Amino acid sequence: MISIWDANVELKIDGRVHVIRNAREAVAFLKKYWPDNRSHPNYATAWKVCLDAASGVIPDAEARSAFEAAAKEAGILRQT
Repeated sequence: MISIWDANVELKIDGRVHVIRNAREAVAFLKKYWPDNRSHPNYATAWKVCLDAASGVIPDAEARSAFEAAAKEAGILRQT
């Protein structure tokens, strides 16, 4: 079962807004759409934590927090 996060994470890249609603979407985004610089420390953390959450190993809130931190570090977190 896919669990939806309590709050979406919104990202802005090249003028487009992307809405991430769960750990599976976060993993897909990290793999396919993440900006070229994947060397930030929070990227690796978000990758592992979101994979674990998508597998049901850790809580969704932890994945959302890690993904948001990586997006903020990469400068793509949309501030609303």
